[in-house]
Amino acid sequence: MKIFRYILWAWLSLLAPLSAAELGDDGLHKQDWFFDSFFELFDDLNTAKEEDKILIILVEQAGCPYCRELHKVNFARSEISEFIQKHALVVQLDLWGAREVLGFDGEALEERKWIQKQGVHFTPTTMIYDIDDDGNAIEAFRLPGYLKPFHYLSSLEYVVNGEYKKQPFQRYLQDKFAELAAKGIDPDVW
Repeated sequence: MKIFRYILWAWLSLLAPLSAAELGDDGLHKQDWFFDSFFELFDDLNTAKEEDKILIILVEQAGCPYCRELHKVNFARSEISEFIQKHALVVQLDLWGAREVLGFDGEALEERKWIQKQGVHFTPTTMIYDIDDDGNAIEAFRLPGYLKPFHYLSSLEYVVNGEYKKQPFQRYLQDKFAELAAKGIDPDVW
């Protein structure tokens, strides 16, 4: 009987996150907290900075299983979705999209051309932008592909806390692991 309850609980817990993301008409998964952008990226970044936030550009494509995983696993976790809503504006772009994007350099391109210009070739890719001391847009960090929840959240914290200016991400993670180990916590990284 105990094993039956565990199996039922496990099965039901798998179903729960399925409602976390809606599939849009364009085939991309949507979150109700995504920023409604005009795709003028420097304006979006300035809006983010006015709210003391970072700008996340999330590149996805229809039918991408790892994009689905990002939405249904990572974004379904409250610690991640709440962190993002508090600290970031998220603009979603389609790897194959044709909408006009006004880049940080002022050049207007179709989104697929702008994405290609950024060197993005697979999905999901999460690009995190900040403004440097001279007022220029900088890509502070890039998450190429799907990262499990622990590493995804750690990446966001790395940028929000300004650690990207001080140390490489691997060193940041090693410090975080050491801090958790000192507290007797074994993080669930897989």
